Amino acid sequence: MIKIEAFQIAEALNLKKFKAEFVAQPNYASNWELFYLQEGEKYVYLLGYGVVVFANYDQLEKSEFLRYLKPYLEEPLPLEFSDDYLVDVTTNTGRPIFRYDSVIISKFNEEVLRIIMLNVAQSVALDYYENLTYSIISTTNKYVDELEKFGRVKITKKALLKFIGRTLNVKNGIVDNLYILDDPGAVWEDEYLEMVNKGMKDALDIQLRFRDLDYKLKTVRDNLSIFMDLLQHRESKVLEWIIIILILIEVVNVFFREIF
Repeated sequence: MIKIEAFQIAEALNLKKFKAEFVAQPNYASNWELFYLQEGEKYVYLLGYGVVVFANYDQLEKSEFLRYLKPYLEEPLPLEFSDDYLVDVTTNTGRPIFRYDSVIISKFNEEVLRIIMLNVAQSVALDYYENLTYSIISTTNKYVDELEKFGRVKITKKALLKFIGRTLNVKNGIVDNLYILDDPGAVWEDEYLEMVNKGMKDALDIQLRFRDLDYKLKTVRDNLSIFMDLLQHRESKVLEWIIIILILIEVVNVFFREIF
């Protein structure tokens, strides 16, 4: 039984710097991932979008490695998002058997384990983005409630623009990291790997959760568009009143000049 544990610890990991300074050479590497086999059949998987995944590490070893990673973190997170998953290796089954928290496999090698760890990493990354989106939706709903109760949104233009910027940053972060959902090239060359990859995505609801996340962000974007229209309308009315007042002042000046 192999225990896999994944942690979202930062917005991003500087893998290039880590690879250059770490003593061991990765068993697998790309621009956005590093996969290492350590002494004692221990595996660690680093993903560029700020996730680290352990297999067969004890608590002390995990803590030490996470502490070692700190100089390579870009925008560390104040809260840790984590998940764990069990891999049961047996010879009594042909096809993998997937559950929400475990998988039973009959074929075990580094590639199979890497695909499983990758999917757990994707799940944790989605947890992180779902949390960010929930926070944005909560704030959006507050403004919608204000609009319903008072017929207007009590927010300054600067505050609204900052909120829009925050929302766009979240959406852009997800778009930038869309590759986290891509299937690794290895799964196209190995039928068993493809079976494991698809089964993991279904067990962890990867695609379903991403579609739900995308839908929620689109809803937020539509609401923000309405808020901006209302704000522009409010500003245009203020501008109209300013123009009217200036015209009245000019009329009064002309009137007094004519009289005196």
